[in-house]
Amino acid sequence: MMLFLSSILLSILLSLYWQSEKVLIQEMENQTQELTKAIQVGVERVTASGASQESGLETYLKTLKSKGIKEVSVISNTEEIIDSTNPTKIGTTVSPKKKELIIKAQLGEQVSEEAGRTYNVMIPVIAGKQHYGYIHLQVNSEDVSEIMKRNLIKRIGATLIVFAFGIAISIFLAFRYTEPIHNVVAAAKNVAAGNLDQNLPENRNDEIGDLTKSFNFMVQRLRENRELEERLREAEHLSAIGQLSRTIAHEIRNPLNYISLCIDHIKEKYRPEGDEKAAALVSLIKSMKQEIHRLDKLVSDFLDYGRPLKLNLHQAKMENILSETMELIKIKADSERVTINEQYDFLPEIMLDSELMKTCFFNIISNSLQAMPDGGALSIRTSQLDGQFVLQVSDTGTGISKENLSRVFEPFFTTRSKGLGLGLAITKRVMEEHGGKIEFVSEEGKGTEATLSIPLSTDRMVA
Repeated sequence: MMLFLSSILLSILLSLYWQSEKVLIQEMENQTQELTKAIQVGVERVTASGASQESGLETYLKTLKSKGIKEVSVISNTEEIIDSTNPTKIGTTVSPKKKELIIKAQLGEQVSEEAGRTYNVMIPVIAGKQHYGYIHLQVNSEDVSEIMKRNLIKRIGATLIVFAFGIAISIFLAFRYTEPIHNVVAAAKNVAAGNLDQNLPENRNDEIGDLTKSFNFMVQRLRENRELEERLREAEHLSAIGQLSRTIAHEIRNPLNYISLCIDHIKEKYRPEGDEKAAALVSLIKSMKQEIHRLDKLVSDFLDYGRPLKLNLHQAKMENILSETMELIKIKADSERVTINEQYDFLPEIMLDSELMKTCFFNIISNSLQAMPDGGALSIRTSQLDGQFVLQVSDTGTGISKENLSRVFEPFFTTRSKGLGLGLAITKRVMEEHGGKIEFVSEEGKGTEATLSIPLSTDRMVA
């Protein structure tokens, strides 16, 4: 930038110097011409015979186009001013200073500088051997000085303009380069304060752009570390709760078995006489047994979730797994007025744990039925996509809100009054152990679609 400004300033100064030199030369030429004319008129006046015309030189001076000649006087040998552009001096004798000039002129010193910008020129007039007198010229140098002054002002103005332009560019460049740095500093302060929601724009290809990219990468890694720490704390918390819960679950399961055996004993030993009373007792005991079985199933689900999975892999037909699962589902679907549409376009044989996979399918389809308490339509489709078996289960139920959709796989999260909220968590775990995945797409009030994907080849499973 400094080289650029220096080159501009040098070019402007050279241009101004060339123009001022040209004007100065032209002015000197004009003054030389006028000086020549003045000398010529003065010679004519001093050598002329007869009376002098007092207004002659004055009229001539008014016709001069240049301002270089300030005054012209014709002096006789008797040191009397016989003609002048200043009429008041005609007929007077010369001053002592002019006498000094006359003496210097006789000695060959024709020019003497006076104060200010005026030069006195005393020229003797000699024709042949006769001395007629002197011509006194007052030459004004103000025009040349004015030209030089204007040129100096132009150079100073040009220099100021160039430097102002340079300062403006410097301010612009400083703002352009310091503003992103200030943004990085402000974002770094926010990060240091614990706010990791910082993302600077990466729209530059210079060092500042590299700095912002590095900063964004650092913040992204910090966010990942924070998420990892949160997951670790959550895992530690859940592990502690799990250990305590498994102990409690075992303690609950033993009394449940004892209670169930006692109820069977009571039903047989204290069965009342009479069909009506016997039927009432059987109904009551049946309800008690159902609640005991429900509690036992909850305990079993909890223990199964906390127990490491051991896959019993074997070649299984997907057709058999689906048919066995649907046999259990269709009875419940008929009772809840739910129509089922099955479209099986792809039913391969896959190396998997058929019992666990049957549990996964049952959990997903059961959730869809529970989401349609007033009836609806259930669609089950199979297909192949990117080397995977895909099962899609969609319903027309109540759907899942956006807030709950991100939490459906969390252990112990449920929106229902019954259950521990472990069904989908276990399903996700089983799918991941098989190298697959499960995804949900839902809109509240319109229904939900669950997609389960299982790799067809065993080398894509999780070891």
